Amino acid sequence: MSHRNSPLSPTGRLRLARCVVEDGWPLRRAADRFNVSVTTAKRWADRYRDHGPAGMGDRSSRPRSCPHRTSRRRERRVVGLRVSRRWGPARIGYH
Repeated sequence: MSHRNSPLSPTGRLRLARCVVEDGWPLRRAADRFNVSVTTAKRWADRYRDHGPAGMGDRSSRPRSCPHRTSRRRERRVVGLRVSRRWGPARIGYH
C-alpha cells in the first residue's frame, strides 16, 4: 500500500515507466509530467525494465540480513538490567 502522500501509486508508477521505456520520453520530461524527481523517474523506469509490470508494487523496507546483530545472551542481559535495576543505556554500556 502506498503512503497517502506519495506522488505515485503503483498504477502511476507503471504509467511513468511506460512513458520512459516504451514511448521513449526523456527522464526529465517524464519527471516533470508526473511531478517527481529525475532520480525517482529513473528508478521506476529501471525497475520496469528489470521486472516488468510486476515490479511496480511496494517493497518491504525490512533488511534481508543483519550481520552485526547483538547476541541473544547479551540482549537478555541488557533487558534484565533495564527491568530489574531500571538502568539506562549509558549505565548499561559502562557496566
